[in-house]
Amino acid sequence: MRNLWLSIFIPVLIWSAVLPKDPFTWFLEVLPVFIGLFILVLTYKRFPLTPLLYTLILIHMIILMVGGHYTYAEVPLFDWIREIFDHSRNNYDKVGHFAQGFIPAILAREILIRKNIVQGAKIWLHFIILSIILAFSAFYELVEWWVALAVEEDAEAFLGTQGYIWDTQSDMGYALFGGLVALLVLSKLHDKQISSSNSWDLSID
Repeated sequence: MRNLWLSIFIPVLIWSAVLPKDPFTWFLEVLPVFIGLFILVLTYKRFPLTPLLYTLILIHMIILMVGGHYTYAEVPLFDWIREIFDHSRNNYDKVGHFAQGFIPAILAREILIRKNIVQGAKIWLHFIILSIILAFSAFYELVEWWVALAVEEDAEAFLGTQGYIWDTQSDMGYALFGGLVALLVLSKLHDKQISSSNSWDLSID
């Protein structure tokens, strides 16, 4: 799976880095990809993840790299969707924030279950996961705010508000919704992979 993962990741990263719309915005948007890749490399042997989670992380990275290349407000496909459905804005950033809840929900779920952090009724597991999602989303909004204060007008493409005054709140709402959908749709498949001895070395502490 590692070779397939890299054969998709590397070409997309190269494409994303070639003549991006705004190089500074590309750096800001793709920085989490490099951080995530670094963490994956460090944990690959000590704490290998389920195939499902590796796949979801790759999808999330691709979403970030596409947004970095075009900027979130100017992804061509969503310009077309805006025109077809008469939307007031390019909504690719909402895909990103949905993924910001969907993928981290499974990541948090895997860590909490495998480390046996949450015991008892699954409702508490889900509550803690969704709390983590909202905390992560809120922290990301704070990062956007700090970047905006630091670079002022250069942060407009990174923020991607497109004049929508409730952008921050809706971003967090989409992340929460993404987390809920992930838990509803993927929990059974995730449980199956977690219980499989082929997912990782179960002797890992």
